[in-house]
Amino acid sequence: MSISLKQSQAWMERARHVMPGGVNSPVRAFRAVGGDPPMIRRAKGAYLWDEDGNQYIDYVGSWGPMILGHAHPDVVAVIQAAAEEGTSYGAPTVREVLMAEKIREFFPVMEMTRLVNSGTEATMSAIRLARAATQRDRVIKFSGCYHGHGDAFLIAAGSGATTFGVPNSPGVTAATAAYTLLAEYNDLGGVEKLFQEYPDSIAAIIVEPVPGNMGLIKPEAGFLEGLRSLSTQHGALLIFDEVMTGFRVAPGGVTELMGVTPDLVTLGKIIGGGLPVGAYGGRADLMKMVAPSGPVYQAGTLSGNPLATAAGLATLERLTPAMYASLEESCKQLEAGMRAGLQELGRDLYMTRYGSMICMFFSDTPVKNYTDARACDLPAFNRYFHAMLERGIYLPAAQFEALFVSAAHSHDDIERTIQAHKESLAIALQPA
Repeated sequence: MSISLKQSQAWMERARHVMPGGVNSPVRAFRAVGGDPPMIRRAKGAYLWDEDGNQYIDYVGSWGPMILGHAHPDVVAVIQAAAEEGTSYGAPTVREVLMAEKIREFFPVMEMTRLVNSGTEATMSAIRLARAATQRDRVIKFSGCYHGHGDAFLIAAGSGATTFGVPNSPGVTAATAAYTLLAEYNDLGGVEKLFQEYPDSIAAIIVEPVPGNMGLIKPEAGFLEGLRSLSTQHGALLIFDEVMTGFRVAPGGVTELMGVTPDLVTLGKIIGGGLPVGAYGGRADLMKMVAPSGPVYQAGTLSGNPLATAAGLATLERLTPAMYASLEESCKQLEAGMRAGLQELGRDLYMTRYGSMICMFFSDTPVKNYTDARACDLPAFNRYFHAMLERGIYLPAAQFEALFVSAAHSHDDIERTIQAHKESLAIALQPA
């Protein structure tokens, strides 16, 4: 089976002359898996179409926000109506109030919310607020957790899993890196050691409570509870980065499902209904430190713009119990089919699912952290990815990402995906 990407390749060649790598976000360039990406022309429901006319069943969903599927007619209608009234005011609007109230309804810890334009803005702002509130400088993050491209987050582990960070992107200064401390996800002992090593200087722990950027990894029993306990004990704040998981794994995200209450939460993706958006929020006493109520400065001309809030509200209003129940059934169907495909080949690759996020690691052993994830058979994943693409299944172009199921995926879409999965596994797992 083969698909033609002649037009996409021609456009990508043009793109490389005017954009770094031909893209505006690195993973789109297919560097991890090789080859040229399809140049997407349009999307509807569960499908994408490229410039060559190829159709794909989409499991990227713009990296999470398209929980209702692409171009949902109700969401499109409110965007069109909002655009007719103006696309940006740089002034307060009713929809911003309604969005903050809707967020608080599902995330009670977010007593007050500040809307921003991206997940990166949300996490950067949350860290600034945490430092101001505690009057401390250092932050603990976890290897493999992605919190956007702010300088403080582009830090890789040194010789040990819990040590001073070193920049893994040029342009991040050593001084900035020195204030970011690294721990291994699911390793409470490493976090405790950092608190002992740097007493009274750690402002916050920031974590994806269920990481989706080193593949999908679940927290071990007691891990998130332990982070809550350690942060409280040592006077640090706990920040849950739910940009990806918020409203996707449940209406109240991991915060609801795990019953662990952070001090601050960051959101994005789904709350914009596919338009650029982010948010951070938490206890009122903390959020009242943000300007103009307090001294912590953060601003944005397009923050809470009328298009994003209209799309976001229209999306959130349609996240009903019935929608989540139907989505759960689709995810169970896909997970069962993927596991059956592995059994038919006599393999037991490690798979995880959390709500409507699924990941199959090319690893025969459990993946509990970034070190485990990096040990996966990446060439086998790459073969699998391209075999699926040839069969019209559009997956995230990296082993270190989760796939997303939407309410628009039909029973037939899932069955077609399962069949392609079985054929692609047979190709990917052939002896080299």
